[in-house]
Amino acid sequence: MGVIGDIFGFIATPLYYAISGVMIAWYELFSLLGFDPEGGAVWALSIIGLTLVIRAALIPLFVRQIKSSRNMQLLQPKVKELQKKYGHDREKLAQETMKLYKDSGTNPFASCLPILLQMPIFFTLFHLLNQAARSGTPHGFLTEDLAENFGNADLFGSIPIAESFWGAGIWREGGGQPAVMVLSLVLVLAMTATTFLTQRQLMSKNMPADAMSGPYAQQQKMLLYILPLAFGVGGVAFPIGVLLYWTTSNLWTMGQQFYVIRNNPAPGTPAFQAKQERDKAKALKHGEPVPEEGAVQVESEEDRRPVQRQQPKKQSREQRKKGGGKSGPPRKGGRR
Repeated sequence: MGVIGDIFGFIATPLYYAISGVMIAWYELFSLLGFDPEGGAVWALSIIGLTLVIRAALIPLFVRQIKSSRNMQLLQPKVKELQKKYGHDREKLAQETMKLYKDSGTNPFASCLPILLQMPIFFTLFHLLNQAARSGTPHGFLTEDLAENFGNADLFGSIPIAESFWGAGIWREGGGQPAVMVLSLVLVLAMTATTFLTQRQLMSKNMPADAMSGPYAQQQKMLLYILPLAFGVGGVAFPIGVLLYWTTSNLWTMGQQFYVIRNNPAPGTPAFQAKQERDKAKALKHGEPVPEEGAVQVESEEDRRPVQRQQPKKQSREQRKKGGGKSGPPRKGGRR
């Protein structure tokens, strides 16, 4: 545990400062806006603000994730061809598949980057909140007073944001805390549902029909059920503050993904067809020509018409004398 603890401490130390710094900035802002500095609402809102900052910083990675997912979908017909050709040789199939991804500039692991990068932040926030609640231990930019305030913050006057469903169970000594259990359960269900809906949104709207039967689709279908189940089971041990972070992050993902799928869908998907219908309706509304589906846009008659050569202006006899008798470019036969 000593080596593991040292590794975690090495990774977590800069994250402690980053997370606590952002949270304190939001804490001060909400305090200035009139929220009770001693209440739980100001810390809950600070956690939500932290989530928004982190997700905004991860937008470039999200764009890369969407592009990678789209390329993976569009490459599925070629992957199927490789499977038919090298299905008897798994090693050769793996080499040719990775070569296909490399040649097309597609990273099959890019779709996991946003969630993988959030996991250290997730566990650091968990540890930060847990340490503040148990012993008032400050980390990062938190002072002892702020750490104690953070660890003892209550929502609605009786629900500690550092408490979890499991920790507040009625099987505990003293009968537990039913209010904490109810709020925790609501947030666990919200976290699980948003995880499921986000993945399903991507599969049902932005995956072409021929990609739904490939290995990539099978992987997505597995994640569709495994991830929500994992978060649902593990969520009973997460503090309310951490559940707020993850649920807010999922809602951000749903909104961001909805915008990208609606405005820049992958070809051959239901979202692409829906966008074509919207574009047609918009063109009809504004009286613009509507190209047929699948038609190639050609140049208009004016675009195809050759550019007319500009004829020189007629000059008077005096102007021709001043200009050396040149009235324009030479004509055929060398005569002017």
